[in-house]
Amino acid sequence: MLLMEVLGAALLGLALSAAAVRGLESRLPSRRVVLVSGVVGALFGAYLTHFALGPGHYTLVATFVGAVLVSAVVLSLLLRPAHGPRRRPHRTPFSLPSRG
Repeated sequence: MLLMEVLGAALLGLALSAAAVRGLESRLPSRRVVLVSGVVGALFGAYLTHFALGPGHYTLVATFVGAVLVSAVVLSLLLRPAHGPRRRPHRTPFSLPSRG
């Protein structure tokens, strides 16, 4: 049962990170970093969920949900801001008006 959880979590993390690379390629670092981070995040999420549920609660679905959630959080930390038009403030904060 534990082997199923590990393999399933790794595959879910890989699928989630591959979808992130495909959809948000311009806002993410290199493909290798994203794929590894997604899998490691999913494995940690599965471990954390399995540990939190305790003995006797071997629910495969709950472990997979925890794995996907933690993997999504790890992948969201890799996102960079979008390259869009930025507004520049016309005055710096806390500046005094100049005379002259």
